[in-house]
Amino acid sequence: MKNTIKVILIASSLFVTAITPAQAKEELLDRVAAIVNSGVVLESEVDDLLANIKQQAKGNNQDLPSDKALRIQVMDKLINDSLLSQIGQRMGIQISDAQLDQTINNMANEDKLTLAQFRQKVINEGSSYEKYREKVRVELIAGEVSRNSVSRRIFVSPQEISNLLNVMKEQSSNNVEYHLGHILIEFPADATQEDLAAAKTRANKVVELLNEGSDFAKIAITSSGDANALKGGDLGWKNVNEMPTLFSELINEQPKDTIVGPIRTGLGYSIVKVLDVRGRKIVEVEEVKARHILIKPSIILSDAKAQNLLQGFLNQINAGEATFEELAKEHSEGPTSVRGGDLGWADPKSYDPAFRDALATMKKGEMHKPFRSSFGWHIIQLNDRRMVDATSQLNANRANQILFNRKYGMEQARWLKETRDEAYIEIFEQDKK
Repeated sequence: MKNTIKVILIASSLFVTAITPAQAKEELLDRVAAIVNSGVVLESEVDDLLANIKQQAKGNNQDLPSDKALRIQVMDKLINDSLLSQIGQRMGIQISDAQLDQTINNMANEDKLTLAQFRQKVINEGSSYEKYREKVRVELIAGEVSRNSVSRRIFVSPQEISNLLNVMKEQSSNNVEYHLGHILIEFPADATQEDLAAAKTRANKVVELLNEGSDFAKIAITSSGDANALKGGDLGWKNVNEMPTLFSELINEQPKDTIVGPIRTGLGYSIVKVLDVRGRKIVEVEEVKARHILIKPSIILSDAKAQNLLQGFLNQINAGEATFEELAKEHSEGPTSVRGGDLGWADPKSYDPAFRDALATMKKGEMHKPFRSSFGWHIIQLNDRRMVDATSQLNANRANQILFNRKYGMEQARWLKETRDEAYIEIFEQDKK
């Protein structure tokens, strides 16, 4: 049953009155663009995101659709962000400043920039760095809410994994990945024949425009109902096994620039373009065996105190006053404490980025000075490294992840649609100038 929350708004605009001896003057500060349950989307937020998208498009020499079409997609994103933020608050999901700093540091490292250079890059693109930080925080919360809410709706059975593994073995010679773009022409949940026909007509028109050379990203931003619309419909690189079955059967062995569709799904008509093709090579996997001690900061224990505490442990170990294992059992937080902090053999890529990067700098037998990850403060002892042929296990893990991802996209779309259907959303028309 739809849960509609009524919000009484005295005014959809925010004013300040400046009083002078001669007159009182009202100055418009901001305007409410939409009400979303107990929250609002402000016109300034819409303007900021529009400006950011236009700036990025200009830097990439990317054409954009009309302001009206772009605004619809921007409003959809901001409404979704507001809904997910409110859900995150109810779930108690928080992203600390330390976690946020770590994420932005990782983003800077991926761009091969220092934090100062990354900050300047954001400013040069026309954004306030403080607003950018908060936007990243919102994205992290939204991602956590989606994962928590959608993951519990997905079940991958052992039989599904076994079936996919058999298919993957048959296709073991397949070493090709496809960079895909996706446009979704939606129809309503309870679509009539007229709705289906209208959506099919729109989808055929999109295919016709693409075949005539129209810009895929521009059409995706204008017309797509997919979550990646504002990214120009970019789905990234995928192996045929990672695509929905309907797509993989049509995409397999197709060359670059192939356009496939319209393909009818439960949400609408999908149009897929092969943006690029590349080969894929499987290599041996390096595993590390390590121990760690984890201390989580709290209101009582500050970051500085946690760091100093771990440094004290290192001093004790180096002085021969205690072993790493003993201190881990006594002080480390988390499930590994009972094993003396032993993490066993693992692919370092499976760890938190800060933890992974710390391990990458270490030699066998070394201990790492205290550092911070998204989980808290750590010290590590690297016991060993090895190269392993992990093909069977990797294939099983990959099959599980492929099936999960295959279901996740569709389930996320359903969950988000249900969430929006149950929400009170009112969008105010933009004043015509």
